[in-house]
Amino acid sequence: MMRYHFFIKIILFSLSMPVLGQINPANIDIIRDQWGVPHIHAPTDPEVAYGLAWAHSEDDFKSIQLSLLAGNRMLGRYLGKKGAAIDYVSNLLRCEELAREKIHTLSPDFLALLNGYVGGLNSYAKSHPKEVLVKRLFPMEVEDLISAYVLSLSVFSGADKVIKDLFANRTEPAPMIDGVKGSNAIAISRSKTEDDYTYIAINSHQPLEGPLAWYEAHVISDEGWNMMGGLFPGGATIFHGTNEFLGWAHTVNFPDKMDVFELQMHPDDKYRYKYDDQWLTLESRKAKMKVKLFLGLKIGVKKEVLWSVYGPAVRNKSGVFAFWTGALEDIRATEQWYRMNKATNFQEFEEALKMVAIPGFNIIYADRESNIYHLGNGKIPFRDPKFDWSETLPGNTSSTKTQGYHPLKDLPQNLNPNSGFVFNMNNSAFSSAASGNNPIPADHDSTMGFLVWENNRSARFLELIAEHEQLSYDELLNIKYDGQLPDSLHFLISMNDFMHLNGNKRPELMPLLNIIQQWDRKTDENNVGAAQFTVVYMYLRNKFKHRKEYLYDLSEEECWEALAFAKKYLEKHHSKIGITLGEYQQHIRGNMSLPIWGIPDAITAMYAFPDKKKRMKAYAGESYIMMVRYPKNGLPIIETVNAYGTSSKKESAHFTDQMQMFVQQKRKRMTLDLEKVYQSAKRVYHPGN
Repeated sequence: MMRYHFFIKIILFSLSMPVLGQINPANIDIIRDQWGVPHIHAPTDPEVAYGLAWAHSEDDFKSIQLSLLAGNRMLGRYLGKKGAAIDYVSNLLRCEELAREKIHTLSPDFLALLNGYVGGLNSYAKSHPKEVLVKRLFPMEVEDLISAYVLSLSVFSGADKVIKDLFANRTEPAPMIDGVKGSNAIAISRSKTEDDYTYIAINSHQPLEGPLAWYEAHVISDEGWNMMGGLFPGGATIFHGTNEFLGWAHTVNFPDKMDVFELQMHPDDKYRYKYDDQWLTLESRKAKMKVKLFLGLKIGVKKEVLWSVYGPAVRNKSGVFAFWTGALEDIRATEQWYRMNKATNFQEFEEALKMVAIPGFNIIYADRESNIYHLGNGKIPFRDPKFDWSETLPGNTSSTKTQGYHPLKDLPQNLNPNSGFVFNMNNSAFSSAASGNNPIPADHDSTMGFLVWENNRSARFLELIAEHEQLSYDELLNIKYDGQLPDSLHFLISMNDFMHLNGNKRPELMPLLNIIQQWDRKTDENNVGAAQFTVVYMYLRNKFKHRKEYLYDLSEEECWEALAFAKKYLEKHHSKIGITLGEYQQHIRGNMSLPIWGIPDAITAMYAFPDKKKRMKAYAGESYIMMVRYPKNGLPIIETVNAYGTSSKKESAHFTDQMQMFVQQKRKRMTLDLEKVYQSAKRVYHPGN
């Protein structure tokens, strides 16, 4: 049956995909500006989506395919064993089945848009066969795209971490906090700005390359879709950015989005488990995967996947554990983003939010009417308070099974506080404005699990914003690009312990300890102290990555151990300990290598890891940045920058053309004005031309 279905797809592909709708590429303009950013204009939204798929494929078809292969159990065919592990996750989560079972929940107009997007991908694949990584992927269907979305949103909700922990026999839930997937977002109302504009800073911290890197685009249809911002590879709509009237930013948040259940297994049957007063049988399947080995050879691999009344299940040394997350309940997240794209005021935006289909992410919002808003968003189940939902739950009772989800009104949110600003930097949803202007934890269901804490970025932001009764745009930029850590450090590992360490006990480590203790806590590329501190911190972060505690106090011996590692590392790789941050890490792509600022959890955050040449390459942190000012009337003033450039192809002029601007903390001016876009265009063409 699978083979028959595949051949039907091939036949349809050869007939130019009539099932995907009669989109004429001649109706679609791809307008490239001087930076290569695509502005896609067409009469209808589906035609724009077709053009977006084509333009994005021109710039980074490989990353799009990696996302699609992962969501459709084909990544092992390209990446081998590493990809097969992700294929297993997709099998376990039943991403494809969920897409096919729930596609009817999508609105017809949004399905038409997805058809247009898929048509663009298929057309590009057919026109560029040498760029196709796995031939079996194309021609693809809308369900294949949705399956990839389900996997991505499940991973953002922590499914990959839970699966990994369960297979490692770590059965107690650990914090879902991830220092890489951070972000900053700030909105300032007109009451607090000197120039009478509303401001928003959209400043996500993501990997700089690959399937989770931001791609900048501008979509314009004659049906009222005029949105600019960032999307991930495979995205059919803008995920965060601005239209003519309003904009929003996302930051990763940490409510309790994942429940883990320990099943009570039958003593004589490894597939039977107790549920209330009956014994149920685990569904067991053999996931069939193709794994690439060498010389193009692929072998078939089968691995058991289990499913329970609670959801996916994993067997380990301690028993059988099931888990569930809202990302596996609802496929309408991308439709909600589309509705947010097309909102023209706060009321319409709020109607989109009421879908509560996006399983996570804070939302910071601003508009030209001077509304500002923070939402601690999440698709979070109703939970019985008699259970401790932060722990592994009993998997033998319907009392712990998900029965429904909190509506928008239950979530922590903050509309137009008197402080004149809202923000989020992955800190508490109950700290989104000045003191006394915030939601109150006691007013919200404690089983939702929202954390109540500050980090270095949020603590530093609150210090800075308190200095301004009124704020100019330049002062907002100074805050956004601030590279100073706060006086008292707020890392999850208690790095303050190093500041009180007595170096006389380990004289060979005293020079390094002195550098760290005398460090001014700035993180510019010329700073001495930031690199040394970062080597110590990243060593400890890796050592304690599986800890259950949110805050970890270090022993004196653990401090000395980390310092000894840092000394050895610096002397091995730099022949001295007194290096600058820019000597330690660079912003690298192709033949370009630039010293770069930023360390973990500074407002200008940066994470660096060794590349193939053992250089510390900026990997994640500051990435796509958008700064927007909304006047009372007229179009917003927009400035943006991406970490590298629009294209991921080495031969492109836009492979590295934004790197200098990025490290210099500058931005390019952009516009939503279609007439100006055409006037300043460097190239205008249709998909396929």
